[in-house]
Amino acid sequence: MNNEIITPDKEFEQKLRPSRFVDFVGQDKIRERLELFVQAAKERSDVLDHVLLSGPPGLGKTTLSYILAEAMDVNIKCTSGPVIDKPGDLAGLLTGLERGDVLFIDEIHRMQRSVEEYLYSAMEDFVIDIVIDQGPNARSVRLNIQPFTLIGATTRAGMLSAPMRSRFGLVNRLDYYDAATLKTIIERSAKILKVEIGEEGAMEIASRSRGTPRIANNLLRRARDYAQVKADNIITAELADKALNLLDIDGDGLEEMDKRILTCIIEKFGGGPVGLNSMSVSVGEEADTIEEVYEPYLIQEGYLQRTAQGRVATALAYRKFGLVPPGQ
Repeated sequence: MNNEIITPDKEFEQKLRPSRFVDFVGQDKIRERLELFVQAAKERSDVLDHVLLSGPPGLGKTTLSYILAEAMDVNIKCTSGPVIDKPGDLAGLLTGLERGDVLFIDEIHRMQRSVEEYLYSAMEDFVIDIVIDQGPNARSVRLNIQPFTLIGATTRAGMLSAPMRSRFGLVNRLDYYDAATLKTIIERSAKILKVEIGEEGAMEIASRSRGTPRIANNLLRRARDYAQVKADNIITAELADKALNLLDIDGDGLEEMDKRILTCIIEKFGGGPVGLNSMSVSVGEEADTIEEVYEPYLIQEGYLQRTAQGRVATALAYRKFGLVPPGQ
C-alpha cells in the first residue's frame, strides 16, 4: 500500500514543502488555529483531535498534515481513500500506529462505505471490530488500537457522509491564495531552487497561478528552465511573461482549455445556458474534469456562472475576447 511511485513532480513538491508552521505561508486563521490546538494537546500530553481539511487541490492540505505530525513529534502514515478497499487494509494501518501517530487519508470522500463504518469506532473508542469467517462460523473480534489522530483531506466535502464528518473535532476549509501571498511562496521556492528572481518576475508568475501554490511552484519550475536556456538563470518579469506565454497561460492565468470552454459557450451556444455534458462533448474534455479542474477558477474570476439551466458566459468573458456582451 506504501509502494507509491515518486515522480519528478512529486519529488519537486516534497523539496519545496515547508515542514514547520513558521514556514507555511497563507491560510493565516487556519494556521493560527491549528498551532493553538497543537500547543494545548502537547501541554496536556494528549493526542491531537481528528482533523478534516477541505478545499480545492494544491492549497496545502497534505503539507499541513506533515506539519501537524512534525509539530506533535509523532510519525505519519499516508494513504488515500480509493486505496483502502477492504476493512482488513484499514485494520493493518491502524494496528501499526503508535500512541499519538497521524493517519493521513487523502481524498477521504472516496473511501468505501463499508470501510468507513469501521473507522467510526476507531475514531471514537480506539477499537475496531473485525468479522472473521462467514455464515454460521462468523464471529467478531475486537482489536484495541493506540489513540491516534486521523487527518482527512478532501476536495469534495459535500460527499462526506454526515456520521463521518461529525467525528472530526477540527474542521478547516482552505481557500485560494491572493497574488501577494503567492509571490512570497515563489520567492521562498526560488531560494531553495537556487534561482535568482526579481520581485516583478515573482509577481508575474503569482498573478497567473490561479490562486494555487502548487501551480505557482510548477510555473516557477518552468520559468527556471526557460531562464536556464534563454537567460543567465535570472527570472525577470519579461522572461516570466515569455515563459508562461510559451505554456499558453495568458496574463489572467487562463489556460488554453479555459479559453476553449468560454469560446465554446459564446460561439456555439450563444453565451448559454448550456448543459455540462453538451459542453464536455464540444470541447473534448471529461465532464468531471471540467467541473472539478476548470470551472472553479472561471467562476471565481467571474467568467462563468452556474445556473439551474446550465452554464452561462458572463459579460467579463465576452470582453476577454474583445466581444460586446448581449444587450450592451
